[in-house]
Amino acid sequence: MNVAVLFLSLVLISIAAYGFGRRYSIQQAAGDRRKLHSMPRYYGYYVALWTGLPAIVLLLLWQFLDQGMIAGMVAAGFPEAIRALPPAEQHLYLNDVVNLAKGNMVSAEVDAAMQHAADHFKHLQTLSNIALLAGLVGLVIAGAALAIRQINPKFRSRPRVESLVRWVLLISALIAILTTVGIVLSVLFESIRFFKIVPLTDFLFGLEWSPQMAIRADQVGSSGAFGIIPLLAGTMLVALIAMLVAVPIGLMSAIYLAEFSGPHLRSWAKPTLEILAGIPTVVYGFFAALVVAPMLRNSGGMIGLEVSSESALAAGLVMGIMIIPFVSSLSDDVINAVPQAMRDGSYAMGATRAETILRVIVPAALPGIVGGVLLAVSRAIGETMIVVMAAGLTANLTANPLDSVTTITVQIVTLLVGDQEFDSPKTLAAFALGLSLFIVTLLLNMLALHVVHKYREEYE
Repeated sequence: MNVAVLFLSLVLISIAAYGFGRRYSIQQAAGDRRKLHSMPRYYGYYVALWTGLPAIVLLLLWQFLDQGMIAGMVAAGFPEAIRALPPAEQHLYLNDVVNLAKGNMVSAEVDAAMQHAADHFKHLQTLSNIALLAGLVGLVIAGAALAIRQINPKFRSRPRVESLVRWVLLISALIAILTTVGIVLSVLFESIRFFKIVPLTDFLFGLEWSPQMAIRADQVGSSGAFGIIPLLAGTMLVALIAMLVAVPIGLMSAIYLAEFSGPHLRSWAKPTLEILAGIPTVVYGFFAALVVAPMLRNSGGMIGLEVSSESALAAGLVMGIMIIPFVSSLSDDVINAVPQAMRDGSYAMGATRAETILRVIVPAALPGIVGGVLLAVSRAIGETMIVVMAAGLTANLTANPLDSVTTITVQIVTLLVGDQEFDSPKTLAAFALGLSLFIVTLLLNMLALHVVHKYREEYE
């Protein structure tokens, strides 16, 4: 059953319920709106919310629980030979059953037991769809009837609607918070599993990163080295180069747009500059790999420098170009927020425009500028595609921007590509790297908020 069609149908029914509730409230007041406790639209909102909201909640909950419950019921009916298999193999068999039921390709040979399980799955899915449709229709009718029965001129619809909307907003905020907590806990638990295998000190202070290792005892492979220092150094080197490009250009662009450009120039220059933020990062990666990196290599060869085909400098330069709109836009908004009275007072004291900008406007806007720069640093640290295509995959512990380096995000992608064994330190290392990156960006964001709140000045 198409969830999008059901959701759109519920929205349309709610809109119709709004119109009916609004007209019905006016009829109850004999056409005199002054007799109503609240404005007619609040009665419409009340009917619409009771008509559509419970059904939408049921639809969302059904999507979360439906497939898991059906899969559990199907798995309970597997033959004894299948249920005796390890959990991982049972899960693969269940995936084949689901794919067979949906008409997709399966990885194993289809036998009578699998076909029977697939037929059982389709039967349960059909019953589930019928039950969902019946539940939605029942909730829509019951909710609309309950709301319409309460409508009368003395009914306080506005407080009820505002209270209901407040609860919806609170639940939405809790969902966002719980999602964040869930992401953090999922990464944290897997990281703890990794640190049970690899000591925390080896991870934090190790100078070599080589996650290749044997998964089974009969396999030939490296013992593995999981020192984060080379990855952290590469991440900071690329981010530093990017900020050396983005901060001066972005800040000077913001000052020009806020203090020197006219309204006409600003009206098209600012949106044009912000287009850079909308370009996909893979396009920046192509630009870095095909244009910037060869240009740096050829230019370095002309003056006797050996520049790697994939270098931190190439990735940092292109990443800096990508981050310019972040610094420019945030700084421009902060500079424009400085009161005009401060500019006028500076000019009245005989200061020039340059002195006013350097000694009055920029110091007043400095907390916001610093906060924007630190947020841009977080954006640079989390970038992946440009580094993959322009800086390479080699974990070199170097401060030379002409060498190839890798970053934490690149290694996370590399470790989780393809079929993985999630009991292996090689795969679990990705979660430890993710936790480290999360902590670093969290500290930067906290520092940005601290700077903004500590040095912020409020102007009337």
